[in-house]
Amino acid sequence: MISSIISPFNKLACPFKLKARGIMGMNQRNHSYIGRYNDRSLYPLVDNKLKTKIIAEKAGATVPKLIGVVSHQAEVKHIHDMVKNSPGFVIKPAQGSGGKGILVISSHQNGEYTKPSGSILNKQDIERHVSNALAGLFSLGGRNDVALVEQLIQFDDCFDGFSYEGVPDVRVIVFKGYPVMAMMRLSTAASDGKANLHQGAVGVGLDIATGQAVRAVQFDQPITHHPDTGKELATLQIPHWERLLTLAASAWEMTGLGYMGTDMVLDKQQGPMVLELNARPGLTIQIANGCGLLPRLRQIESLRELPEYPRSAERVAYSMREFGA
Repeated sequence: MISSIISPFNKLACPFKLKARGIMGMNQRNHSYIGRYNDRSLYPLVDNKLKTKIIAEKAGATVPKLIGVVSHQAEVKHIHDMVKNSPGFVIKPAQGSGGKGILVISSHQNGEYTKPSGSILNKQDIERHVSNALAGLFSLGGRNDVALVEQLIQFDDCFDGFSYEGVPDVRVIVFKGYPVMAMMRLSTAASDGKANLHQGAVGVGLDIATGQAVRAVQFDQPITHHPDTGKELATLQIPHWERLLTLAASAWEMTGLGYMGTDMVLDKQQGPMVLELNARPGLTIQIANGCGLLPRLRQIESLRELPEYPRSAERVAYSMREFGA
């Protein structure tokens, strides 16, 4: 039973108890892994969501459909014509971080736009949000930005009850092309329907071998049920798991970044998709899994060099075999 796996891990609420399990701190992450394995010249490929989408599509990866891009303030009023044939859509600042500036619209009619929470925005609200995105209100360093408009993801029915008013995503840490740790982020009322752990989303650690839940936390504290829906988190099982990991692992070929976080979603029709890539992934994934990253990272570093670097499917098979619960 998965529930028998999740309960012992839920007792590990304090990060200090994780030190014995190889926890990695921020300074070590920055110096030994991000600084060492990520060429800064490659950062724009992942810091800009539009560039990420372009390189992912070029590599043959599945991504959410792009409806359009708003680049200048003079184009803001055209947003309504842009989305008129799309029942649901998402507006994102290309250089936003931490979920800032992401606006999800589940439906719209006669100039009224409905959010997943049921609250309604008018045309002026939408235009103001896009204008703020262009002005850099949500972006890294406050730089002027562009707004991406994407088709709303129809998440798989198997996730019903696991997420509140938002699309759940899977964060996979990929090191030198090997997936080493994974968690699912589930939106809550506290996180305003966004899969952002710092805002109150639930993080569910996932067995890298199977995609089954191993532990769940909210605000770094262990929980067993979703705080809004009451769904038992131990029953979470990610479908198409090996396919998802292979897509995540291929981000190494896409970007050349040695240490990164890949954010994936599962669409009802198209299966796993690349949502975003991150050159500076956070460390809460260790709390969600009840174990540290360091032993897995060091094991990958110790692998002997081969004449030909393993392909993504081979790297995934290695990780599933070596790092499974």
